[in-house]
Formats: sequence, structure tokens, C-alpha cells
Amino acid sequence: MTMLLRLYTDENAHLGDRRLVDEIVRQARDAGLAGATVLRGRIGFGTRAGPIHQHHSLGVGDNMPMVVEIVDEEAPLRTFVAGLGGLRHIGLATLEHVEVLAIPATETGE
Repeated sequence: MTMLLRLYTDENAHLGDRRLVDEIVRQARDAGLAGATVLRGRIGFGTRAGPIHQHHSLGVGDNMPMVVEIVDEEAPLRTFVAGLGGLRHIGLATLEHVEVLAIPATETGE
């Protein structure tokens, strides 16, 4: 069954000198997963006591929320998540069923 994995983090999360979202996408590609996309949020928070991640005037102190979305079958996604255990700063991981739709090609007449 096709699933959507979402990993929630923030823009300032790093793994050494690399951004965490870049490392997650690299690992997803290396694992042969079907596809990954990184989305940057406007504003968000992870816990009641945690900070609100948002844009500040002049960009000083910005730390925007980030979501990595990965689509594949359930078993490879669960294996992938299990391998992320050593990565810090992933605030939440969700997994949900999705239906993949094929968009039909259209003839342009040109």
C-alpha cells in the first residue's frame, strides 16, 4: 500500500555541517525510495512550551518549520524511519495511506 511519510523539523536543524533536511533527502534517495520533497512553512510550533518558528523582520533569528514528505510503500518507509533513529531534531514523524493518481497526458494540437 502506498504511504506518505512526513518528518517535521526546522530550518536550523543540522547534522554536522549539513542541513538535516538535505541529509534526510540524500538518505531517502540512497535507500531507493520513490520520491521526497521538502516544504518550508510560514509559521509553526512543535510543543505547547516550545518556540513559535516564524519569519522575523530583516530575517534575524529566522528558524522556519520544515517538513520532508516521502512517498513509497509502507515496508520501505518503516525501514527508512527505523534507520533515522540517530538523527536528532526530527520533532515528529507521521505515516498515512495515500492514493497515487496518474495525470493523463494531453494532446496540444501543435
